[in-house]
Amino acid sequence: MEPVLHPTGKQLRALAHPLRSRLLGTLRLDGPATATELAARLGTNSGATSYHLRQLADVGLVEDAPERSTGRDRAWRSSHGSTSWSSTDFDDDPDARAADDWLLRHHANTMGRWVDDWLESRDQWPSEWRGAADQSDYHLTATPEVLAALMAELHAVVRRYVDASDPSAPTAQPVTVLLHAFPSPERRP
Repeated sequence: MEPVLHPTGKQLRALAHPLRSRLLGTLRLDGPATATELAARLGTNSGATSYHLRQLADVGLVEDAPERSTGRDRAWRSSHGSTSWSSTDFDDDPDARAADDWLLRHHANTMGRWVDDWLESRDQWPSEWRGAADQSDYHLTATPEVLAALMAELHAVVRRYVDASDPSAPTAQPVTVLLHAFPSPERRP
């Protein structure tokens, strides 16, 4: 599996669909699954799930998972660990720009739900987890080059922790880290 995919316009357009985006995310988080298993998890039907998995496979976003497939049931897995792109990669492709816009807004809404879910359920977590969790905001003045360097450094730090993670540790749990950086809305030019 490739660690990071830098998508083409065609791949980005294929991913800009609610079910396809959820399918890829589920395969990344939960590992290989059949269309039937994915349909049950996502509350859809296996026919639609199968169709959209094939659409993702046609552009190289998912692939067969032979270790989970049987003669009757085809299992799928993500063909990469994460997807990363810059909106400016698609300045000359209006359809890919529209897909980029949809995906960024869809992901922002999803991340907002994740934060809301954490805030709703945090009292059910042990104090060690509540104390380790963080929600911070920083404000600084930077050039585009400085912001790009900051984000590259933050991504490198997170990747080091991803690579060193030990899911078999007794207290290990899946953790979500969200990084956002953009010109402050209240200071628009």
